[in-house]
Amino acid sequence: MSGGYWQSRLYSSRAISKDVPSSDTKQQMTKIPTPIGFIGAGKMATALARGIVDGGICRGDEVLFNDIADESAERFSGAISGSVRESSSVDLIKKSQIVFIAVKPQFFEDVAAEIEPVVDEETLLISILPGISIAQLGLRLKTQRVVRVMPNTPCLVGAGVAGFCCAEGLDPADVQNVQSLLETTGLAISVAEKLMDAVTGLSGSGPAYVFTFVEALIDGAVLQGMPRDVARQMAIQTVMGSVKLLETTGQHPGVLRDQVTSPGGTTIAGVQALEDRAFRAAVMSAVEAAAYRAAELGDSS
Repeated sequence: MSGGYWQSRLYSSRAISKDVPSSDTKQQMTKIPTPIGFIGAGKMATALARGIVDGGICRGDEVLFNDIADESAERFSGAISGSVRESSSVDLIKKSQIVFIAVKPQFFEDVAAEIEPVVDEETLLISILPGISIAQLGLRLKTQRVVRVMPNTPCLVGAGVAGFCCAEGLDPADVQNVQSLLETTGLAISVAEKLMDAVTGLSGSGPAYVFTFVEALIDGAVLQGMPRDVARQMAIQTVMGSVKLLETTGQHPGVLRDQVTSPGGTTIAGVQALEDRAFRAAVMSAVEAAAYRAAELGDSS
């Protein structure tokens, strides 16, 4: 199956193309200070770091990281050639100009206790912790140079979307640098902080909903006798093609659904089955539940 659509979609959505940067883009890239550090070297941190290096923003040896888990550290090091594992988060903070905090929310307090004494206004902190507010970050780390980001797992293949918000009064150059860093792995959209939990519920958790839907499409076809490999191929292309049609036309999803739903036909029978089982309500509830859980994580931190 071709990935051409996603590749072309990704490049068309970016302010920066990592294949053929314009002269203005190159000038903008040179302004992003390095080294860039990562506290936590999990899959999301690895994807972001790889995008930043592949996007030409910095070299691999300008990426520093720290993680207590050797397995994660080895995976990160293998993905980012030349990257440097620091012995502690304190050392990483001291050496880095920009630092991504990419640990799980339950470990934030431990990390904060370790790095707070050495955090100053010289370092831009970018948190990808769900539920942890800018106020909480600023208060605990005693800095106002803070950005909050919620990426999603499609950034692993350069097709992600990240919602982000910045501390009030953050230097516009910092805001632009964050935008440029995040756009190396897909779309980056600035939102009001009050919407960050909704971002978590929609795009942060959304890939799981889509994968569940695709899995159900495959199983439904298998139930009708279709070989699983064929069902998988057709289900994925159906979703990709539908998304491309939705984006290309700019029409409301309901309008496009009606165009394929003939009176008394097969599609309306299928849609009725979805409605009978509260499909839309279930999806809306999933977004709501994930957003609520993100808020809970913040309250407990």
